[in-house]
Amino acid sequence: MAGLATAGALTAVSAEKAAAQAASDSVLRTALDRGKLIVGTGSTNAPWHFENDAGELVGMDITMGRILAKGLFDDPTKVEFVTQDPAQRIPNVTTNKVDITIQFMTMTAQRSQLIHFSRPYYVEGVALLTLPGSENKTFDKLLANGAATRISILQNVDAESSVHFALPQAQVLQIDTQANVLQALESKRADAAAVDLSTVRWLASRNPDKYFDAGKSWYSMLYGAAVRQGDLDWLTFVNQTFTIAMFGHETALYDAAFKEYFGQEPPPRHPGFPVI
Repeated sequence: MAGLATAGALTAVSAEKAAAQAASDSVLRTALDRGKLIVGTGSTNAPWHFENDAGELVGMDITMGRILAKGLFDDPTKVEFVTQDPAQRIPNVTTNKVDITIQFMTMTAQRSQLIHFSRPYYVEGVALLTLPGSENKTFDKLLANGAATRISILQNVDAESSVHFALPQAQVLQIDTQANVLQALESKRADAAAVDLSTVRWLASRNPDKYFDAGKSWYSMLYGAAVRQGDLDWLTFVNQTFTIAMFGHETALYDAAFKEYFGQEPPPRHPGFPVI
């Protein structure tokens, strides 16, 4: 019971006292003094950030912002979302227009020279979307069909190598837009569409009569939030809050979003040896 008692006592620490202990120029102090968090994000990319039927901004990135607001103010609604172009994800952080960017941002060494990344909150990858009524809807069938398998993918310099990493003999159909990548699958010009794992899980869970998860993913890419360099107090707070939300005693928001947007239950967390 000692751990529970300690956790309860810590919740009584006021925002004012917490802010007073942060560096004077830290975003942690600024956000607490302001009374709300300002998050830079997008609005057009389900399942990460998009408007629902009621016109509300929702998605996994939005949930991560609400998790931070709950950690700051014990209120997940005390957050302002600033929609921004992906090209502004780093500039808006470095110029203090937003406190943090949470916008399905792939962590790279090059970007880390400009901003600090939080701990990862999702591991993205390439995956295969197929049709539920197709004879070749599983990865094993696609692989077995060899050169007869046709894969649609968004046109880019790595398209051929990306597909051939998993399906060495497949025909690669490079297509101009993501919508047309999916249209090629729906019209059966392609046997599968190679898209983000999160997209596969979102579409297959939302439209099981239309899309199927072929059961293969590869090329892990880490998604992290971006904060201004040099602000250790803020970075540490973000990292610890994300860790608690994903692996600790306050996982309700993260778990509900993971199930809602990816159609899956997060893996169980077991007390004992820390695996985070």
